[in-house]
Amino acid sequence: MTKEIKNKKKPIPSLAGYGGQRALQKSLERSKTVVANREAVAHTLISIAKATPMDVMTWDSDGVIIKDSKDIPDYAAQAIKKVRFNDQGQVIEIELWDKNQTLRLLAKASGMLDNPEESDKPSVIGINIKAPEVIDIEDDNGDQGEIPEDTRGREDEK
Repeated sequence: MTKEIKNKKKPIPSLAGYGGQRALQKSLERSKTVVANREAVAHTLISIAKATPMDVMTWDSDGVIIKDSKDIPDYAAQAIKKVRFNDQGQVIEIELWDKNQTLRLLAKASGMLDNPEESDKPSVIGINIKAPEVIDIEDDNGDQGEIPEDTRGREDEK
């Protein structure tokens, strides 16, 4: 008699019996959202990294002139973190997102900070073993290699 073994796919068990189910599902949903929008996230990060203060303002010997919002490029507008106004409604401060942190994040995401050459190296480079130093002892008679009688102790003391 021949037995036929069927390759059945096992269903994924429900998460209902485990603690922290909601937190796990929320993090999975968030990761799906990020994956679905990763091009937009990458575009925004690149826009922040590319923007300079000269995209939002100009200056000369007379002072600083902040550009109108319609004159600021879209990529530079994404780099603006905060705008402060005075009592008359004039812009007195524009804060941009941290460029160093953004560049670090982009470099990490693109793999620029990985060192593939370093990962192949062994963790132990070498072991040096040094033997103890050998000391020859000479007695008054010139015999080598024997410990003098008075330093050995007596047989009855052992």
